[in-house]
Amino acid sequence: MTINRRDLLGYGAAAIGAATLGLPRAAKAADELTIAYNVNLPSWDPTTGPSAVNPTIQGLYQSVFDQIIGQKPDLSFTPGLLTEWGWNDDRTKVMMTVREGVKWHDGSPFTPEDVVWSLTRAGDEKTGNPIQFVWKNVNNFKIDGNKITGDVVQFDPVYFKWMSFLTGYILPKAYYEKVGAEGFEKAPIGTGPYMVDKFERNAFLRLKANPHYWGTKPAFENVTIKFVTDAASRVAEIESGSSQVTLEIPYEEYDRLIAKDGLAGSIKNVSDIGMIFFNDIEAMLDKNVRQAAVMAVDKELLVKRLLRGYGQPIATLETPEYTAFDPSIKVEHNPEKAKELLAASGYSTKKPVKFTIQTTKGFKPKDYEMIQAIVGMWRKVGIEAKIEVYEIAKHYELRAADKLAPAAFYNWGNSIGDPTTSTGFAMYGPSPHSVWDSKDLIDMINPLWGEKDEAKRIAGWKAVDKYIAEQAYVLPLIQYAQPIVHSKKVNVVQHVSGALLPALMTPAA
Repeated sequence: MTINRRDLLGYGAAAIGAATLGLPRAAKAADELTIAYNVNLPSWDPTTGPSAVNPTIQGLYQSVFDQIIGQKPDLSFTPGLLTEWGWNDDRTKVMMTVREGVKWHDGSPFTPEDVVWSLTRAGDEKTGNPIQFVWKNVNNFKIDGNKITGDVVQFDPVYFKWMSFLTGYILPKAYYEKVGAEGFEKAPIGTGPYMVDKFERNAFLRLKANPHYWGTKPAFENVTIKFVTDAASRVAEIESGSSQVTLEIPYEEYDRLIAKDGLAGSIKNVSDIGMIFFNDIEAMLDKNVRQAAVMAVDKELLVKRLLRGYGQPIATLETPEYTAFDPSIKVEHNPEKAKELLAASGYSTKKPVKFTIQTTKGFKPKDYEMIQAIVGMWRKVGIEAKIEVYEIAKHYELRAADKLAPAAFYNWGNSIGDPTTSTGFAMYGPSPHSVWDSKDLIDMINPLWGEKDEAKRIAGWKAVDKYIAEQAYVLPLIQYAQPIVHSKKVNVVQHVSGALLPALMTPAA
């Protein structure tokens, strides 16, 4: 029998896929859980390469690796591998206390040396950490028992916040140096609640509860995560009972599924936003074109019609949960004004401005359909945009090389809620995560990176957000509500970061 990848993920082939891949056909035992996940895992090193800054993958990483500082489902910080952390009075040193009694998955002790090695490695540009520009700000670490101090090279107000965010993980020094990068990919170990039992790239990940875990023992002993990147196939997985939990499905399917016997759901606004990058090339160099592109989009209609009222429109790259959210910054929906702006640059519905817009399809609920709708809105005012579909991994590759199209849809996560990690990295030209490189914006942002006066720092970011909105340097769209559907036999705790964490799931009574 010939079985192709599409068949394996399809509804009709659930049993065939399970048998072929060595997966359990259904989670029969009380200690087994199967999840249909919406993205593949390209790498097991959570601190290097493009995948390290993919917010959607963090739930997988956090199952195997502990973050340096923990974060509760409501995004408040909590002790993790560090039990205490902070600066001295003049912000020239950092001080950390390392949790004692923690073991790596192979049973070896977790030590302060692991912390120092990991932070030093993260700050070394040669290792490929995409957030190296944060970690490099502290060096010359010293260990005294379970205490660590480090010298501040340049004060970064969000240094410790990043320990709960992207690349904020500790790797095992002795083990990594023994097996190397290639060996670590084949057999990764962490200190997290689950250990890797089996991993088939682009197919599935099987996890087993960590018997050495320092925290609360996971309720499910065995977890199988299927990589099901097609949204329709994730719907089929949950509806057929092949998986007990899934996420990021179309909202109409969410409403339909939770009405069925045996299924339930959870949906709340998370820290992710939908946005369209503008690259400073071609038509986007024209302010009139940018402003028209922003004004022509009816975000309220997108939420109401496409997202069934879930989520909310945003005017900046900040949500109400973010520290620098400013509700006074508004961008009007005004198609007639958009036409006037385009006319001033010589464009009209008969002679439209043309450019490409890139988007994912099925990565987030209604991502492609939302871009289709936006392209339709643009067409009515004199913008003709050609849609190009790409995988999320391709987006990271193009963005890092500053080769995105003039417009490109993206899902931006910011679970620590700081403006540096939303507006800052997305819009600061020298950042590898930005494609807008205008000097005016760089000059506005530069002083804010090391600002020690917190009130002044946040006010500065609000001013940057207002300026970006006036110049239409980016098109913020919505704050996402994340749909999770699950069997009524499973209790799911939704994390506002958007990370789907099996360690927070328990069998229903």
